[in-house]
Amino acid sequence: MRHLYIHIPFCHRRCAYCDFNTYANMDDRIDAYVQALCAELGMLARQVTPGPPASSEAAALRPTVFLGGGTPTMLSLGQMERVLAAAAALVPLEGAEITSEANPGTVLGRDYLRGLRALGFNRLSMGVQSLHNPTLRILGRIHTAEEARQSYAEAREAGFDNLNLDFIFGLPGQDQAQWEATLDTVASWDVAHFSLYSLILEERTPLYAQVTAGRVSVPDDDAAAAMYEAAIERLGAAGYVQYEISNWVRPGEAPEVLPGTPARACHHNLAYWLNSDYIAAGAGAHGHLYPRRYSDILGIDDYISAVGAGRLPVAEVTELTPHDLWAETMMMGMRLNAGVGEAHFAARCGLSLEAAYGEALADLAGQGLVERAAARVRLTPRGRMLGNRVFERFL
Repeated sequence: MRHLYIHIPFCHRRCAYCDFNTYANMDDRIDAYVQALCAELGMLARQVTPGPPASSEAAALRPTVFLGGGTPTMLSLGQMERVLAAAAALVPLEGAEITSEANPGTVLGRDYLRGLRALGFNRLSMGVQSLHNPTLRILGRIHTAEEARQSYAEAREAGFDNLNLDFIFGLPGQDQAQWEATLDTVASWDVAHFSLYSLILEERTPLYAQVTAGRVSVPDDDAAAAMYEAAIERLGAAGYVQYEISNWVRPGEAPEVLPGTPARACHHNLAYWLNSDYIAAGAGAHGHLYPRRYSDILGIDDYISAVGAGRLPVAEVTELTPHDLWAETMMMGMRLNAGVGEAHFAARCGLSLEAAYGEALADLAGQGLVERAAARVRLTPRGRMLGNRVFERFL
């Protein structure tokens, strides 16, 4: 297997907008969880037979291990080492992209960061979200803007030159000037990679309740769209390449992974967007081994108990049809600025792009939403703003 996602569900405090499978005030379960996680990885290594990459594009990606959460950096260095050792039975770590998410304010200083780098982690993804302290407080983040800058600087000093910073736009009280100032500030930090997401108000979150009750207001769709366009303009002017709807990277000297996709793009996420197979482990983790998608048990104690009983902690399995494979390959791949290659689609899905979606693509091209060139199909700039209208045609 070439791609592995590992979920670490622990947090110091749940953020007001978060709908992920995360838990606060359960630090006393971390060691038992790590033990169960390593046992699950061992079971998967014995039961999963890795297949070849689906296409030459998928084969060009590095193997990847991605620790997400939650806050993976709540684990000690010793616990991180145990997890990586277990992961090595599934994914070859030599030459792999090995990422951990980290939240400013919970990264444990220079020594911890140097320790992560020494273990083999070569990429960090930091959830900064905003550089406006009042907004950070509304979101329930436990760091300040200055702590975010300091955490980033310490990670660079520790040897991490491949760092991603996450930001959200369309936040409570955010206006265009504030967002543009944030973009200009972080572009000056010489960050390798940015992921910028429009705020989604998830039901059953505190922020959703605050907004629907009128206690907090958020920018409307037009204002959020203007912020997105400002990101495209300002990060482009600063030398960044947008290679996916929400992702920008500084170009490097290495060859491109895909057309218009610099080598320092996130290879783990590229595997998702190429609709590759990947294994997932940990409470609430979702994996994809065509023709099935699966998810693990959500609760930490239930997860630990299931693994302790000697069984894989799978909660749900979804059987996928060939049409599901076609649709997901298109909807994920069209998020990339490179779009979907005809050869990749044929190798992954077993039929030509024209046979599967020729009529729909001709209609979308007539509306100015997609374009076809060099044996690829991709969104136009207008199509990127109306992506859902395009994606629904593949369902």
